[in-house]
Amino acid sequence: MMSTKRVLMAGVCSLLFALPAFAQQKDQPGAAKADAAKPDASQPAVEKVVVTATKRKSTIQKVPFSVNAQTERDIARSGASNLEDVSRNVAGASIQNLGPGQSQVSLRGVSAGQIVRDQPGVKEQVGVYLDESIVSMSLFTPDFDLFDLNRVETLRGPQGTLFGSGSIGGTIRYITNQPDLDAYSGMLEGNINSVNDGGVGGHIKGMVNLPFNNGKMALRVVGYHTNYAGFIDALREAGAITKDVNDGERTGIRASLAMQLSPNLLVTPRIVYQSLKMNGFNRQEKFNLFANPYTTTRPAVTFKDRQQFLRLDEEFSDDTMLADVTADYDMGDMTLTSVTSYMNRDILVSRDASALTGSVTISPLSFCCGFPVSGALLPSNLRDTTDMAQFTQEVRLASDNESPFQWLVGAFYSDVTRKYRQRLPTPGYDAMTDAAFGAPVSAAVANGIPDKDSPYKANVPYDITQWAAFGEFSYDLTPKLTLTAGARYHDYKETRSFRSGGLFANGDNDTDSTTSNGWTPRVIASYEVSEGVKFNVQASQGFRPGGVNDPLNVPICTPADAATFGPFPKKYGDETAWNYEAGVKVARPQFNFSAAAYHNIITDLQVSFDAGSCSSRLVGNVDAHATGAELEAGWTPTDRLSLTFAGSLVEAEFDKTVAAAPGIVEGNRVASVPKYQLAATANYNFPILAFGPGHEGFVAASIQHIGSRFTQPGDQLPGAGKFDHNMNPFGGMTGAEITSLNLELDPYTIVNLNAGIESDVWALTLYVNNLADENANLAFDRERGGRARLGFHTNQPRTIGLTMRTSF
Repeated sequence: MMSTKRVLMAGVCSLLFALPAFAQQKDQPGAAKADAAKPDASQPAVEKVVVTATKRKSTIQKVPFSVNAQTERDIARSGASNLEDVSRNVAGASIQNLGPGQSQVSLRGVSAGQIVRDQPGVKEQVGVYLDESIVSMSLFTPDFDLFDLNRVETLRGPQGTLFGSGSIGGTIRYITNQPDLDAYSGMLEGNINSVNDGGVGGHIKGMVNLPFNNGKMALRVVGYHTNYAGFIDALREAGAITKDVNDGERTGIRASLAMQLSPNLLVTPRIVYQSLKMNGFNRQEKFNLFANPYTTTRPAVTFKDRQQFLRLDEEFSDDTMLADVTADYDMGDMTLTSVTSYMNRDILVSRDASALTGSVTISPLSFCCGFPVSGALLPSNLRDTTDMAQFTQEVRLASDNESPFQWLVGAFYSDVTRKYRQRLPTPGYDAMTDAAFGAPVSAAVANGIPDKDSPYKANVPYDITQWAAFGEFSYDLTPKLTLTAGARYHDYKETRSFRSGGLFANGDNDTDSTTSNGWTPRVIASYEVSEGVKFNVQASQGFRPGGVNDPLNVPICTPADAATFGPFPKKYGDETAWNYEAGVKVARPQFNFSAAAYHNIITDLQVSFDAGSCSSRLVGNVDAHATGAELEAGWTPTDRLSLTFAGSLVEAEFDKTVAAAPGIVEGNRVASVPKYQLAATANYNFPILAFGPGHEGFVAASIQHIGSRFTQPGDQLPGAGKFDHNMNPFGGMTGAEITSLNLELDPYTIVNLNAGIESDVWALTLYVNNLADENANLAFDRERGGRARLGFHTNQPRTIGLTMRTSF
């Protein structure tokens, strides 16, 4: 296990590595500073990327903390199609893939572990924005299409001062291309791809920019449709197989209207709509109640890679609508900005719960139900639905001049309603219940909630309001030294009701409220050692509001699990983090380099874990730390060749033990965080004279290596990967029905290659993603503590594709 000292030493070494890069170019007596600032025109130059990480325009070099920006060209050249692809080239970022549209982001080791679809009260740890509008929602942050994006910004470390709650690990911002008031333009892109031992996918995307009204208005419209190829095969009853069950499609439109209402006032209303529908999940199973090596009354099954067992089809759908208006008013030495946003989400997660319901139905070890084995054969469908409406308003005023004193102040308000429902339609279950316990029982346990034949049903509405005031101020004490200080005050209130019914439920009906308020500060010192070389140190705080645990499903718990998890606290408290960081940024004509070392002290980290057989999830608080170092570099040794590297090393561990929470033990690793990850890219351009002037060919390669992780804290306990199935109703009851798995997710490496031809008006790219056809275990998936199902979420196999783009 890495020690904090080793990680800090690695960070110090990263910083010292930069010294030779700038020590030779410090200001010398008699040297002309103008020459140092002016790059040699004969040398290739690293592109300067403008970002808005501080809510005002600046280059990455000038932002006084750790920022990564993947530009539109970076995204296109890498073949990235989603945030998970982009994150592989960002030091310190890790994605836990729990299925399409359900990926969880963590930055710098700040992670709650696996959050599943039936934990609606858990808040996000990384804030995600589409331009100025916040769109993150714990597990269900929308996976927006990357077409016509200007860049993706990753702000590492707590961003509580400017971005508020939910940015305790950092912030990710999708920055779109804005309407252009000056020129007509358009773009069209088509793609076709084939997945190894899977299906065929592709997409068509387009953009048009239309200025009008004498250059005072412009409309920019983006539309896209993608078909996703499936690659998971489902075994069925009687030996049938359905190929590629996890295929799907995504369709969306983004329309922005820029209106220059006066020389000083620019107003940009926008509508975004996206519909995502997947027909299954990227789960490869190792055990299923109905399909396993131990069955004797049913055909025995040993799963191959990328296989699962289904009795019912599965589905994930997400309809997202975002309407926002951004207004900027130039007041001379300052700018007033208003951002008004409304977002509506309708989400359905539909799973085959036959194994889950069946394992309860025949279990003699729970308080319910001990029905005949025939009861386990009833097909059962678990349906989680979320209807969310979110309104936010932000107003801020920022200086806009060359003064040594710069400032920004603002206010924020949000109102969120989230209606979560869970149903378990199992035709014939009410009749079975009444036959076993008497005719009135199925109706009596419904607790006033309709929907027959649903042994579990719950309505869980949330009402969340928050307001905040924030400000950040910087002052150039000298031409080289700048101090920045800021703070945010927040006031947060959440009201949650919980009503449940059905044979598996407790019949709960209660309402709870949680509140939070306080200050989130940040202090930064930035020192420019020489032209293009800057050191930064900072102390910053982030926070995440607490919440209320859902009650255990006591009727389906074993007595041992009911005794262990029953007394667990009903509420969990706010999570806060203090981040102490030192970093360096070096910008040269051919070379850029950034490195940082940090120590993050996390108080009351909110950690999720399974409550064993109860088919419930709980959240507990525990102190933890994340200490690490990260490095990113880009080099253009010639005007044809460009190289990049990103790497991170982190020790993320619990600092205390929570007795009732499996795996939350002092010294154990925080879940879903790799100790290290590395990424490197190489791109070579060359002229192609056969196509005429201005045409270039390119070849590119990227490699990403991700270290080992654990899905949940309890996965690292001794014996955690041993699952005893001796109560399997379809087995021989010999006591030898045991599935043994390695729950430490193995490291994996992904290699991507692409080559093509491009000009100012068209581009053709041939690519191979996951060249070695790596079958990685991305997250461990279990139902009812492993009694119903065991499996791993996995990545897409080798994919060969062709993309063509034309601009006009």
